[in-house]
Amino acid sequence: MNIRTPLHNTYFNKKVVSTTLLVFATFMSPLATAVSMLDNSSIEKNPQRIIVYVGTYSGENGSGGIYAYEMSANGKSLTKIQHINAPAQAGYLIVNQKTLNLYSVDERKNDGRGPVSPTAMVYSFRIDKSSGELIPLNSMIAPGANPTFLSLGLRDNALYTANHGGFEHIEKVIFKDGKWQSEYDYDDATVIKYELEKNGALGGIGDLVVLKGHGQDPSKSKQLAGHAQASSHAHSAIVSPDGKYLLVCNKGTDEILVYQIGKKLELVNSYKFPAVSAPRHLVFSDDKRFYLDLELSNQVASMNFNPENGKITLVDKVSAVPPNFKGYNEPAEIRLHPNHKYIYVNNRGSDDISWFSVRASGVLEWKGSVPLAKSLNPGVAARSFAFAPDGTHLIVADRPDNKLKIYKVSADDGSLTILNEASVAQPAFISFASIE
Repeated sequence: MNIRTPLHNTYFNKKVVSTTLLVFATFMSPLATAVSMLDNSSIEKNPQRIIVYVGTYSGENGSGGIYAYEMSANGKSLTKIQHINAPAQAGYLIVNQKTLNLYSVDERKNDGRGPVSPTAMVYSFRIDKSSGELIPLNSMIAPGANPTFLSLGLRDNALYTANHGGFEHIEKVIFKDGKWQSEYDYDDATVIKYELEKNGALGGIGDLVVLKGHGQDPSKSKQLAGHAQASSHAHSAIVSPDGKYLLVCNKGTDEILVYQIGKKLELVNSYKFPAVSAPRHLVFSDDKRFYLDLELSNQVASMNFNPENGKITLVDKVSAVPPNFKGYNEPAEIRLHPNHKYIYVNNRGSDDISWFSVRASGVLEWKGSVPLAKSLNPGVAARSFAFAPDGTHLIVADRPDNKLKIYKVSADDGSLTILNEASVAQPAFISFASIE
Protein backbone atom coordinates (compact mmCIF):
# COMPACT_ATOMS: atom_id res chain seq x y z
CA MET A 1 0.00 0.00 0.00
CA ASN A 2 1.12 3.53 -0.68
CA ILE A 3 -1.87 5.65 0.23
CA ARG A 4 -1.17 9.31 0.84
CA THR A 5 -2.42 10.45 4.24
CA PRO A 6 -3.96 13.94 4.00
CA LEU A 7 -2.08 16.46 6.11
CA HIS A 8 -3.75 19.73 6.93
CA ASN A 9 -1.77 22.87 6.14
CA THR A 10 -3.78 25.93 5.13
CA TYR A 11 -0.67 27.74 3.90
CA PHE A 12 0.36 25.22 1.25
CA ASN A 13 -1.42 24.81 -2.06
CA LYS A 14 0.45 22.14 -4.01
CA LYS A 15 -1.29 22.83 -7.33
CA VAL A 16 -0.42 26.53 -7.31
CA VAL A 17 3.16 25.93 -6.24
CA SER A 18 3.67 23.21 -8.86
CA THR A 19 2.43 25.57 -11.65
CA THR A 20 4.73 28.31 -10.42
CA LEU A 21 7.68 25.96 -10.43
CA LEU A 22 7.04 24.92 -14.02
CA VAL A 23 7.10 28.54 -15.16
CA PHE A 24 10.01 29.77 -13.08
CA ALA A 25 12.10 26.58 -12.65
CA THR A 26 15.16 28.13 -14.28
CA PHE A 27 15.17 31.17 -12.01
CA MET A 28 13.88 29.62 -8.76
CA SER A 29 15.71 26.32 -8.34
CA PRO A 30 16.26 26.84 -4.57
CA LEU A 31 12.48 27.16 -4.06
CA ALA A 32 11.87 24.14 -6.29
CA THR A 33 14.24 22.07 -4.17
CA ALA A 34 12.55 23.13 -0.94
CA VAL A 35 9.02 22.45 -2.15
CA SER A 36 9.94 19.10 -3.68
CA MET A 37 10.75 17.89 -0.16
CA LEU A 38 7.02 17.65 0.41
CA ASP A 39 6.67 15.01 -2.31
CA ASN A 40 7.20 11.25 -2.25
CA SER A 41 10.40 11.84 -4.26
CA SER A 42 12.12 12.97 -1.06
CA ILE A 43 11.48 9.55 0.46
CA GLU A 44 13.04 7.75 -2.49
CA LYS A 45 16.19 9.87 -2.32
CA ASN A 46 16.67 9.52 1.43
CA PRO A 47 19.13 6.65 2.02
CA GLN A 48 17.83 6.04 5.55
CA ARG A 49 14.06 5.86 5.61
CA ILE A 50 12.18 6.70 8.81
CA ILE A 51 9.11 4.59 9.58
CA VAL A 52 6.57 5.75 12.15
CA TYR A 53 4.45 3.08 13.85
CA VAL A 54 1.27 4.26 15.58
CA GLY A 55 -0.55 2.10 18.09
CA THR A 56 -4.26 2.90 18.31
CA TYR A 57 -7.28 1.92 20.39
CA SER A 58 -10.46 0.40 19.02
CA GLY A 59 -13.77 2.06 19.84
CA GLU A 60 -16.42 4.31 18.35
CA ASN A 61 -13.93 6.24 16.23
CA GLY A 62 -11.76 3.43 14.91
CA SER A 63 -10.91 -0.25 14.69
CA GLY A 64 -7.63 0.02 16.61
CA GLY A 65 -4.50 -1.82 15.53
CA ILE A 66 -1.17 -0.49 14.28
CA TYR A 67 -0.54 1.97 11.44
CA ALA A 68 2.78 2.28 9.63
CA TYR A 69 3.81 5.52 7.90
CA GLU A 70 6.92 6.68 6.14
CA MET A 71 8.16 10.10 7.18
CA SER A 72 9.46 12.52 4.54
CA ALA A 73 13.04 13.73 4.76
CA ASN A 74 11.95 17.13 6.07
CA GLY A 75 9.48 15.64 8.54
CA LYS A 76 6.48 17.51 7.14
CA SER A 77 4.52 14.62 5.67
CA LEU A 78 3.63 10.99 6.32
CA THR A 79 2.84 8.36 3.70
CA LYS A 80 0.68 5.47 4.84
CA ILE A 81 2.26 2.06 4.31
CA GLN A 82 0.03 -0.33 6.22
CA HIS A 83 -2.73 -0.82 8.76
CA ILE A 84 -3.15 -4.06 10.70
CA ASN A 85 -6.17 -4.66 12.93
CA ALA A 86 -4.53 -6.78 15.61
CA PRO A 87 -3.79 -6.03 18.34
CA ALA A 88 -6.91 -3.91 18.70
CA GLN A 89 -5.76 -2.15 21.89
CA ALA A 90 -2.20 -1.31 20.83
CA GLY A 91 -1.43 1.04 23.72
CA TYR A 92 2.36 0.53 23.76
CA LEU A 93 4.93 -0.39 21.11
CA ILE A 94 8.69 -0.91 21.09
CA VAL A 95 11.12 -1.44 18.21
CA ASN A 96 14.33 -3.45 18.37
CA GLN A 97 16.36 -1.49 15.85
CA LYS A 98 19.18 -4.06 15.79
CA THR A 99 16.97 -6.97 14.74
CA LEU A 100 14.14 -4.95 13.11
CA ASN A 101 11.41 -6.43 15.26
CA LEU A 102 8.41 -4.62 16.72
CA TYR A 103 6.48 -5.65 19.82
CA SER A 104 3.05 -4.47 20.93
CA VAL A 105 0.74 -4.97 23.86
CA ASP A 106 -2.96 -5.71 23.54
CA GLU A 107 -4.04 -3.61 26.49
CA ARG A 108 -7.12 -5.27 27.93
CA LYS A 109 -8.39 -7.22 30.92
CA ASN A 110 -9.05 -10.95 30.63
CA ASP A 111 -12.80 -11.35 30.96
CA GLY A 112 -12.64 -14.77 32.62
CA ARG A 113 -15.64 -16.24 30.80
CA GLY A 114 -14.02 -18.72 28.49
CA PRO A 115 -12.90 -16.12 27.41
CA VAL A 116 -15.60 -14.46 25.33
CA SER A 117 -13.35 -11.60 24.22
CA PRO A 118 -9.59 -11.79 23.50
CA THR A 119 -7.19 -11.97 26.43
CA ALA A 120 -4.49 -9.47 27.28
CA MET A 121 -1.61 -10.33 24.95
CA VAL A 122 1.83 -9.35 23.71
CA TYR A 123 2.49 -9.51 19.94
CA SER A 124 5.75 -9.82 17.99
CA PHE A 125 6.37 -8.71 14.39
CA ARG A 126 9.22 -8.61 11.91
CA ILE A 127 9.78 -5.31 10.10
CA ASP A 128 10.25 -5.78 6.37
CA LYS A 129 13.56 -4.14 5.45
CA SER A 130 12.39 -2.88 2.09
CA SER A 131 8.83 -1.73 2.76
CA GLY A 132 8.62 -1.13 6.53
CA GLU A 133 5.51 -3.32 6.72
CA LEU A 134 4.90 -5.45 9.80
CA ILE A 135 4.93 -9.22 9.35
CA PRO A 136 3.29 -11.09 12.26
CA LEU A 137 5.41 -13.67 14.08
CA ASN A 138 3.43 -14.78 17.12
CA SER A 139 1.60 -13.65 20.26
CA MET A 140 1.35 -14.82 23.86
CA ILE A 141 -0.94 -14.25 26.80
CA ALA A 142 0.03 -11.57 29.31
CA PRO A 143 -1.14 -12.76 32.76
CA GLY A 144 -2.20 -9.65 34.65
CA ALA A 145 -4.70 -7.07 33.44
CA ASN A 146 -3.81 -4.25 31.07
CA PRO A 147 -0.19 -4.58 29.88
CA THR A 148 0.94 -0.96 29.56
CA PHE A 149 4.71 -0.93 28.98
CA LEU A 150 7.45 -2.82 27.11
CA SER A 151 11.22 -2.80 27.53
CA LEU A 152 13.95 -4.76 25.74
CA GLY A 153 16.74 -6.60 27.51
CA LEU A 154 19.34 -6.75 24.75
CA ARG A 155 21.90 -8.33 27.08
CA ASP A 156 19.69 -11.31 27.96
CA ASN A 157 17.59 -11.28 24.74
CA ALA A 158 14.33 -10.74 26.59
CA LEU A 159 11.21 -8.59 26.45
CA TYR A 160 9.78 -7.19 29.69
CA THR A 161 6.21 -6.04 30.24
CA ALA A 162 4.58 -4.07 33.03
CA ASN A 163 0.96 -5.13 33.54
CA HIS A 164 -0.89 -2.34 35.32
CA GLY A 165 -3.79 -4.37 36.69
CA GLY A 166 -7.24 -2.82 36.91
CA PHE A 167 -9.10 -0.46 39.20
CA GLU A 168 -12.23 -2.57 39.51
CA HIS A 169 -12.64 -4.55 42.71
CA ILE A 170 -14.39 -7.79 43.63
CA GLU A 171 -16.47 -7.74 46.80
CA LYS A 172 -16.12 -10.90 48.91
CA VAL A 173 -18.69 -11.36 51.68
CA ILE A 174 -17.22 -13.11 54.73
CA PHE A 175 -18.14 -13.81 58.38
CA LYS A 176 -15.29 -12.46 60.47
CA ASP A 177 -14.92 -11.34 64.09
CA GLY A 178 -18.48 -12.41 64.85
CA LYS A 179 -20.11 -10.40 62.08
CA TRP A 180 -20.80 -10.35 58.36
CA GLN A 181 -18.61 -7.93 56.42
CA SER A 182 -17.10 -7.27 53.03
CA GLU A 183 -13.53 -7.56 51.85
CA TYR A 184 -12.26 -6.32 48.50
CA ASP A 185 -9.84 -7.92 46.10
CA TYR A 186 -8.18 -6.25 43.09
CA ASP A 187 -6.55 -7.36 39.85
CA ASP A 188 -2.92 -8.39 40.17
CA ALA A 189 -0.26 -6.14 38.72
CA THR A 190 2.60 -8.14 37.20
CA VAL A 191 6.01 -7.83 35.61
CA ILE A 192 6.73 -10.45 32.97
CA LYS A 193 9.96 -11.58 31.33
CA TYR A 194 9.47 -13.12 27.88
CA GLU A 195 12.36 -15.05 26.34
CA LEU A 196 12.95 -14.19 22.68
CA GLU A 197 13.78 -16.51 19.78
CA LYS A 198 16.58 -15.78 17.31
CA ASN A 199 14.09 -14.36 14.79
CA GLY A 200 12.56 -12.07 17.45
CA ALA A 201 9.47 -14.17 18.13
CA LEU A 202 8.24 -14.61 21.69
CA GLY A 203 9.68 -17.81 23.10
CA GLY A 204 7.79 -18.14 26.37
CA ILE A 205 7.54 -16.65 29.86
CA GLY A 206 10.89 -16.90 31.63
CA ASP A 207 9.75 -15.26 34.86
CA LEU A 208 6.76 -13.42 36.33
CA VAL A 209 6.57 -11.22 39.42
CA VAL A 210 3.25 -10.37 41.10
CA LEU A 211 3.43 -6.99 42.85
CA LYS A 212 1.99 -6.69 46.33
CA GLY A 213 0.83 -3.88 48.58
CA HIS A 214 -1.10 -0.63 48.13
CA GLY A 215 -0.77 3.04 48.85
CA GLN A 216 -2.85 5.53 50.79
CA ASP A 217 -6.47 4.59 50.13
CA PRO A 218 -8.56 6.58 49.85
CA SER A 219 -6.44 9.66 49.17
CA LYS A 220 -7.22 13.24 48.21
CA SER A 221 -6.29 12.64 44.57
CA LYS A 222 -9.06 13.08 42.01
CA GLN A 223 -8.23 9.85 40.20
CA LEU A 224 -11.01 7.30 40.80
CA ALA A 225 -12.34 9.38 43.68
CA GLY A 226 -9.10 8.82 45.56
CA HIS A 227 -8.90 5.04 45.06
CA ALA A 228 -6.17 4.88 42.41
CA GLN A 229 -3.73 3.35 44.89
CA ALA A 230 -6.00 0.71 46.41
CA SER A 231 -3.63 -1.94 44.97
CA SER A 232 -0.28 -2.19 43.21
CA HIS A 233 -0.01 -0.88 39.63
CA ALA A 234 3.09 -1.64 37.56
CA HIS A 235 3.06 1.27 35.13
CA SER A 236 6.52 0.77 33.61
CA ALA A 237 9.47 -1.62 33.68
CA ILE A 238 12.73 -0.24 32.27
CA VAL A 239 16.00 -2.07 31.67
CA SER A 240 19.04 -0.10 32.86
CA PRO A 241 21.59 0.92 30.19
CA ASP A 242 24.05 -1.78 31.26
CA GLY A 243 21.33 -4.44 31.11
CA LYS A 244 21.88 -5.49 34.74
CA TYR A 245 18.70 -4.13 36.34
CA LEU A 246 14.98 -3.78 35.72
CA LEU A 247 13.39 -0.72 37.35
CA VAL A 248 9.65 -1.02 37.96
CA CYS A 249 7.51 2.03 38.72
CA ASN A 250 4.77 0.82 41.08
CA LYS A 251 2.25 3.62 40.85
CA GLY A 252 0.08 2.02 43.53
CA THR A 253 2.71 1.94 46.30
CA ASP A 254 4.72 5.08 45.42
CA GLU A 255 7.84 2.99 44.82
CA ILE A 256 10.53 2.26 42.28
CA LEU A 257 11.48 -1.40 42.61
CA VAL A 258 14.95 -2.41 41.41
CA TYR A 259 15.34 -6.02 40.24
CA GLN A 260 18.63 -7.61 39.27
CA ILE A 261 18.25 -9.36 35.93
CA GLY A 262 19.21 -13.01 35.77
CA LYS A 263 17.43 -16.23 35.01
CA LYS A 264 14.94 -14.93 37.56
CA LEU A 265 14.26 -11.35 38.68
CA GLU A 266 15.70 -10.66 42.13
CA LEU A 267 14.59 -7.61 44.12
CA VAL A 268 17.79 -5.87 45.29
CA ASN A 269 16.73 -2.31 46.07
CA SER A 270 13.85 0.17 46.10
CA TYR A 271 13.05 3.85 46.49
CA LYS A 272 9.96 5.16 48.28
CA PHE A 273 8.37 8.50 47.35
CA PRO A 274 6.02 10.46 49.63
CA ALA A 275 2.46 9.16 49.77
CA VAL A 276 0.25 9.87 46.74
CA SER A 277 3.18 10.51 44.38
CA ALA A 278 2.56 7.61 41.95
CA PRO A 279 5.74 7.14 39.85
CA ARG A 280 4.65 6.43 36.27
CA HIS A 281 7.43 6.37 33.63
CA LEU A 282 11.18 6.87 33.77
CA VAL A 283 13.93 7.38 31.20
CA PHE A 284 17.67 6.85 31.65
CA SER A 285 20.20 9.50 30.61
CA ASP A 286 23.17 7.22 31.29
CA ASP A 287 23.88 4.41 33.72
CA LYS A 288 24.00 6.86 36.67
CA ARG A 289 21.07 9.22 36.04
CA PHE A 290 17.40 8.93 35.14
CA TYR A 291 14.30 11.13 35.09
CA LEU A 292 10.69 10.25 35.85
CA ASP A 293 7.24 11.71 36.20
CA LEU A 294 4.99 11.35 39.23
CA GLU A 295 1.38 11.03 38.15
CA LEU A 296 -0.59 11.98 41.25
CA SER A 297 1.77 14.56 42.76
CA ASN A 298 2.08 16.20 39.30
CA GLN A 299 5.89 16.36 39.31
CA VAL A 300 9.02 15.59 37.32
CA ALA A 301 12.02 14.22 39.22
CA SER A 302 15.73 13.83 38.57
CA MET A 303 17.36 10.80 40.22
CA ASN A 304 20.88 9.43 40.62
CA PHE A 305 21.36 5.68 40.18
CA ASN A 306 24.23 3.54 41.43
CA PRO A 307 24.92 0.81 38.85
CA GLU A 308 26.94 -1.16 41.40
CA ASN A 309 24.08 -1.86 43.80
CA GLY A 310 20.90 -0.38 42.29
CA LYS A 311 20.58 2.36 44.93
CA ILE A 312 18.50 5.42 43.99
CA THR A 313 18.80 8.96 45.39
CA LEU A 314 16.73 12.06 44.65
CA VAL A 315 18.45 15.03 42.96
CA ASP A 316 15.60 17.40 42.12
CA LYS A 317 11.81 17.50 41.86
CA VAL A 318 9.71 20.19 40.13
CA SER A 319 6.14 20.78 39.01
CA ALA A 320 5.25 19.15 35.68
CA VAL A 321 3.05 22.03 34.45
CA PRO A 322 3.65 25.59 33.24
CA PRO A 323 4.10 28.06 36.14
CA ASN A 324 0.79 29.84 35.52
CA PHE A 325 -1.38 26.69 35.48
CA LYS A 326 -3.47 26.17 38.65
CA GLY A 327 -5.81 23.25 37.87
CA TYR A 328 -5.59 19.48 38.34
CA ASN A 329 -3.05 17.65 36.17
CA GLU A 330 -1.56 14.21 35.66
CA PRO A 331 1.65 13.89 33.59
CA ALA A 332 1.79 10.88 31.26
CA GLU A 333 4.83 10.24 29.03
CA ILE A 334 8.38 11.45 29.74
CA ARG A 335 11.13 11.59 27.10
CA LEU A 336 14.75 12.69 27.05
CA HIS A 337 15.93 14.48 23.92
CA PRO A 338 18.80 12.62 22.20
CA ASN A 339 21.15 15.52 23.05
CA HIS A 340 20.36 14.92 26.77
CA LYS A 341 19.85 18.64 27.39
CA TYR A 342 16.06 18.66 27.67
CA ILE A 343 13.32 16.57 29.28
CA TYR A 344 9.79 16.58 27.79
CA VAL A 345 6.51 15.63 29.50
CA ASN A 346 2.95 15.60 28.17
CA ASN A 347 0.37 16.80 30.65
CA ARG A 348 -3.25 15.73 31.00
CA GLY A 349 -5.07 18.63 32.60
CA SER A 350 -2.96 21.56 31.50
CA ASP A 351 -3.06 19.69 28.14
CA ASP A 352 0.37 20.52 26.80
CA ILE A 353 3.87 19.26 26.23
CA SER A 354 6.26 20.99 28.61
CA TRP A 355 10.03 20.84 28.39
CA PHE A 356 12.71 21.33 31.01
CA SER A 357 16.41 22.07 30.78
CA VAL A 358 18.77 19.73 32.61
CA ARG A 359 21.91 21.03 34.29
CA ALA A 360 24.97 18.82 34.71
CA SER A 361 24.02 18.50 38.39
CA GLY A 362 20.60 17.14 37.42
CA VAL A 363 18.66 20.25 38.45
CA LEU A 364 15.56 20.83 36.29
CA GLU A 365 14.06 24.09 35.04
CA TRP A 366 10.78 24.53 33.12
CA LYS A 367 11.46 26.24 29.80
CA GLY A 368 8.27 26.22 27.74
CA SER A 369 5.22 24.39 26.48
CA VAL A 370 2.96 23.89 23.45
CA PRO A 371 -0.81 23.28 23.75
CA LEU A 372 -2.54 20.00 22.92
CA ALA A 373 -6.23 19.14 22.47
CA LYS A 374 -8.47 19.48 25.50
CA SER A 375 -8.51 16.21 27.44
CA LEU A 376 -11.85 14.64 28.29
CA ASN A 377 -10.22 13.26 31.45
CA PRO A 378 -6.73 11.96 32.25
CA GLY A 379 -7.72 8.60 30.73
CA VAL A 380 -8.78 10.15 27.40
CA ALA A 381 -5.98 12.58 26.65
CA ALA A 382 -2.76 12.86 24.67
CA ARG A 383 -1.01 9.83 26.10
CA SER A 384 2.29 9.53 24.30
CA PHE A 385 4.86 11.17 22.03
CA ALA A 386 8.29 10.27 20.65
CA PHE A 387 11.34 11.80 19.00
CA ALA A 388 12.55 10.89 15.53
CA PRO A 389 15.90 9.03 15.77
CA ASP A 390 17.97 12.17 15.10
CA GLY A 391 15.93 14.31 17.50
CA THR A 392 14.94 16.90 14.87
CA HIS A 393 11.21 16.09 15.02
CA LEU A 394 8.66 15.02 17.60
CA ILE A 395 5.29 13.39 16.97
CA VAL A 396 2.42 13.43 19.47
CA ALA A 397 -0.45 10.94 19.57
CA ASP A 398 -3.15 13.49 20.42
CA ARG A 399 -6.00 11.12 21.17
CA PRO A 400 -8.85 13.61 21.91
CA ASP A 401 -8.14 15.29 18.56
CA ASN A 402 -7.77 11.97 16.69
CA LYS A 403 -4.57 13.32 15.16
CA LEU A 404 -0.83 12.90 14.94
CA LYS A 405 0.88 16.25 15.45
CA ILE A 406 4.35 16.81 14.01
CA TYR A 407 6.72 19.33 15.60
CA LYS A 408 10.13 20.66 14.67
CA VAL A 409 12.54 20.56 17.62
CA SER A 410 14.92 23.50 18.02
CA ALA A 411 18.55 22.45 18.50
CA ASP A 412 19.19 25.78 20.26
CA ASP A 413 16.63 25.88 23.05
CA GLY A 414 14.55 22.68 22.75
CA SER A 415 11.40 24.56 21.74
CA LEU A 416 8.71 22.94 19.60
CA THR A 417 7.18 24.40 16.42
CA ILE A 418 4.12 22.75 14.88
CA LEU A 419 4.71 21.63 11.28
CA ASN A 420 1.70 19.57 10.34
CA GLU A 421 -0.87 17.02 11.46
CA ALA A 422 -2.53 13.86 10.20
CA SER A 423 -5.90 12.34 11.07
CA VAL A 424 -5.69 8.95 12.83
CA ALA A 425 -8.49 7.50 14.95
CA GLN A 426 -7.69 7.02 18.64
CA PRO A 427 -3.86 7.24 18.46
CA ALA A 428 -2.19 5.98 21.62
CA PHE A 429 1.51 5.41 21.02
CA ILE A 430 4.36 6.36 18.65
CA SER A 431 7.49 4.34 17.85
CA PHE A 432 10.15 4.94 15.20
CA ALA A 433 12.33 2.63 13.11
CA SER A 434 15.07 3.32 10.54
CA ILE A 435 15.42 1.16 7.45
CA GLU A 436 17.71 1.42 4.42
